[in-house]
Amino acid sequence: MLRLDDVARHEELFGWTGRLLSQVIEPLGRGETAHYAPYDWRTRRFGPPRPLPPAPVVVVEGVGAGRRALRPHLALLLWMDLPREESWSRGRARDGEEQREFWDGWVRAEREHFAGDPSRPFADLLVRQRRKGYVLLPGPAGTGESAPPLTLGDESSAIW
Repeated sequence: MLRLDDVARHEELFGWTGRLLSQVIEPLGRGETAHYAPYDWRTRRFGPPRPLPPAPVVVVEGVGAGRRALRPHLALLLWMDLPREESWSRGRARDGEEQREFWDGWVRAEREHFAGDPSRPFADLLVRQRRKGYVLLPGPAGTGESAPPLTLGDESSAIW
């Protein structure tokens, strides 16, 4: 699994596409181990490279994973269907006062990102939280059929 929080940085909240493609998606697409340097949000610098071996399924988690430049590489796009304000509130609670200034900038950057490159219309499945657990629903791009298999076969990798 790759968290996009490890690829983004304060100065590039959504400007990480080229780095993700060259460090992760292209090597995995060739069946090679990817190497990426996770970003430390407190020290504001990238750490030592971390390997990400090829696998039948690689989950890429985070805001922007469904962007236009990445969709050709996705086997499946899941959208966490949660009101923006609730997700921002959760993030603020998680990060505390130390990251308050970051969150002010994040809200603005996220709005701009999705205004120019929306992901939800391309979601195959919507994930909605319930009081207990989650429910999967067909997404706007879904066919209404059952979800596709998680792997494409023994020889290929799926990134979603």
